[in-house]
Amino acid sequence: MTMSSGEAGLLSEPPLLEVDGLFVEFRTRDGVARVLNGVSYTVDAGETLAVLGESGSGKSVTAQAIMGILDVPPAVVTGGEIRYRGENLLAASEERRTEVRAQGIAMIFQDALSALNPVFTVGFQIEEQLRVRLGMTRKEARARAVELLDLVRIPHATRRVRQYPHEFSGGMRQRAMIAMSLALDPDVLIADEPTTALDVTVQAQIMDLLAEIQAERRMGLILITHDLGVVAEVADRISVMYAGRIVEHADAPSLYRRPGHPYTAALMDSLPRLDLKGAELNTIKGLPPSLLNIPPGCPFHPRCLMAQDLCRTDVPTGHRLGLGRTSACHFAEELVRSV
Repeated sequence: MTMSSGEAGLLSEPPLLEVDGLFVEFRTRDGVARVLNGVSYTVDAGETLAVLGESGSGKSVTAQAIMGILDVPPAVVTGGEIRYRGENLLAASEERRTEVRAQGIAMIFQDALSALNPVFTVGFQIEEQLRVRLGMTRKEARARAVELLDLVRIPHATRRVRQYPHEFSGGMRQRAMIAMSLALDPDVLIADEPTTALDVTVQAQIMDLLAEIQAERRMGLILITHDLGVVAEVADRISVMYAGRIVEHADAPSLYRRPGHPYTAALMDSLPRLDLKGAELNTIKGLPPSLLNIPPGCPFHPRCLMAQDLCRTDVPTGHRLGLGRTSACHFAEELVRSV
């Protein structure tokens, strides 16, 4: 069967965002910390990719590298590419990266109170980028800011647009950050722990809001989190990070049904369960390795219950476990069969 030129074009269209073999080092007085070690993932329009892992695994550093906001020095990108619609941003000019950062890729930061400027009103902070990037008048920008606050369900938006960040609750500040991130209608939204320090009810409201806006706008969404419960509800695909590497990548149902890496399995096993009410929670023994001194072989082997001699010497590559699914474990196939 012969494809039309239009069909061929659709098949060859690159993902919205590709992180390909990304390496980042932090060069400090104490030595070189290998923070990212060949991280790769993609995000398509309308898709939610969740990035999981303990603190220090490299989740936020990857996001900062995508946004071009790493502190240089000490951070140095030593390899790989970050492609937005096929364009390598690491090879682009700073002017071009600023343009993409403004209108192509946006980010919601962990701490909304720190991310918002305390001396300017919330409305001014939304309006400024509309005037600078889109050339809106003050009146047009103010009207659009009110619309955006309405969109994220901040009540009395006409009044709240004139208030300062400290006059907002934690959940409302996070909504204001979402409004600011959506102001220029980005293709990709990176949400870095968007529900940190919020109570459970507000967490659910924020995640429902993000899902609704994403579906309406067909954005690609990267959700950085350590909350396995949140991920189960919203993610299409999941990348699990450990010591600066992607150790497992899978669609969400497959990963939750049969984890393909011992680290993923251990994370799943640490979740509270209704059928074990009152029982002691399982934990992963030990600590993540120092990025100044990552152990040879598999970086998880000092904490892994399945570790063998091979794990202590050979770095595992991504074993394919099916369509679009990989695991950086020497015994991935055995683990999946045993679950």
